[in-house]
Amino acid sequence: MRPIYAPNPSCELCSSDGGELVWQNDNLRVIMVDDPHFAGFVRVVWQAHVSEMTDLQPAQRSQLMQTVCLVETVMRQVLQPTKINLASLGNMTPHLHWHVIPRFANDINFPTPIWALTKEQAAQTARPCVSPEQRDALVTALRIALWA
Repeated sequence: MRPIYAPNPSCELCSSDGGELVWQNDNLRVIMVDDPHFAGFVRVVWQAHVSEMTDLQPAQRSQLMQTVCLVETVMRQVLQPTKINLASLGNMTPHLHWHVIPRFANDINFPTPIWALTKEQAAQTARPCVSPEQRDALVTALRIALWA
C-alpha cells in the first residue's frame, strides 16, 4: 500500500483535466465529461496519481466518497434521472476516479451500462436526455454545493 504521488506523464488524468473543470481543491476535481450520448456525465478525480482507493488514507477516502455522494445528490435534484450509475473502473485509465452518470429510461441503451454502447448506437446522432440548459443548471448547482 505505497501511494505514488508523482504525476504520471502518460496518464491522461495527470496531463489534463479530463473534461470541463467544474470545481477543484488540493485533493479532488469534479469535471463534466464530453459525451454526446450521455450529457450530464460527471467524473470525480483524485488529483494525485494513485490507482486504488486503498492507496488513500481513511480521511482521504472519506473526502472522496463524500464528494461522489454530493455530486449524486445534486444530480438527482437538478436532473431527476431514472437512475444514477456510480463506477470506479480504471481499467483504461489507472488513475483513481469515479464516474457519476445520470441514466434515463429513454437514453440510448438503458438499462445496459453506457460502456455497452454498440458501434451502431455510437454512430447514431446523439439525442441526449439532458438539455444544454439542464447541463448548465447542473454545473451551476454543483459549483454552489461544492463551494459550500
